[in-house]
Amino acid sequence: MCQNGHAGRTADLRRAVLARNDDGARELRAALTARGTVAVNLLSSPGSGKTALLEAELGLARRRGVSVAALTADLATENDALRLARSGVPVKQVLTDGLCHLEARMLAGHLDGWLPGDCRLLFVENVGNLVCPASYDLGESLRVVLASVTEGEDKPLKYPTAFGLANLVLVTKADLAAAAEFDDAAFLANVQRVNPGVEVVPTSARTGDGVGALLERALAVLDGVAPHRPVMAVHGAPGGHAHEGPHRPVPEPS
Repeated sequence: MCQNGHAGRTADLRRAVLARNDDGARELRAALTARGTVAVNLLSSPGSGKTALLEAELGLARRRGVSVAALTADLATENDALRLARSGVPVKQVLTDGLCHLEARMLAGHLDGWLPGDCRLLFVENVGNLVCPASYDLGESLRVVLASVTEGEDKPLKYPTAFGLANLVLVTKADLAAAAEFDDAAFLANVQRVNPGVEVVPTSARTGDGVGALLERALAVLDGVAPHRPVMAVHGAPGGHAHEGPHRPVPEPS
């Protein structure tokens, strides 16, 4: 009885935390929309190649004259910010001091006074983790989940909330698919099990294959094209609104 009561209080606390975050996400989304900026939330496991792909996308955006900025979050070091800065676009590093994810009001605080006034696309590289970040809406208009071919075809089944709430899935390091014996058909089938209809795009930052897909999808949202709406976002547990705060289950401790 005591254990059940404790579990219930813990779940209530998590719901309260997520509800507060959803409020902050709605405020941030409204503020970004008012200034004509679309936020893109990038989620992946550590070592997926997220930073390398983002660097290539930022460089392409700069060459095309698209005003973009990037904020990258890590528990420690500024390594990713230094890499992304090579693209020549405004970049900011956020150190979370042990927190495994960004939250909406945390992000808003870091954008205040820093985000360039003419920025049309803001790419947010979340902490490398597919558990905690999946449940936190950041006020984004496009949520992208990345998985490398070296991580295995069952990744979507192991992390159904992360993949189930994605508006777009990018496969990274596609040039290593043969060496990793990556089963593309199995991965696609697993993605569709948790998120029917979501687009899956193979990419390789090393060869350039698929580079530009992320930028094109983000620009489409900026132009008013509605992104894919995940089934989980429509029928999931209470606590937010997809593309205005995703529905998602209360997360378990990681």
